[in-house]
Amino acid sequence: MSALARLAATIAARRGADPSESWTAKLLADPVKAAEKFGEEAVEAVIEAVRDDPARLTAEAADALYHLLVMCAARGVTLEDIEAELARREGTSGIAEKAGRTG
Repeated sequence: MSALARLAATIAARRGADPSESWTAKLLADPVKAAEKFGEEAVEAVIEAVRDDPARLTAEAADALYHLLVMCAARGVTLEDIEAELARREGTSGIAEKAGRTG
């Protein structure tokens, strides 16, 4: 099992935990807050990418991935759902995939 899969499993296990004792449970209970935190972490990752600091980018990317998984879990989207969508897109160029989107 990959580190990302273990993280997703840990996040799923926190659903229903006491939000006063678990940051993950607190975010799962408030999907809007989870989305805000993901946005903050994504911006921090972008800043480190622009600064060209690989160590800081690695740390911020890890934070962003955690918060992305929590945000998705708060809305019922699992890592398996995301992996299935990525698998569906395999073999399709990014340009073609984007052109095929509706809405």
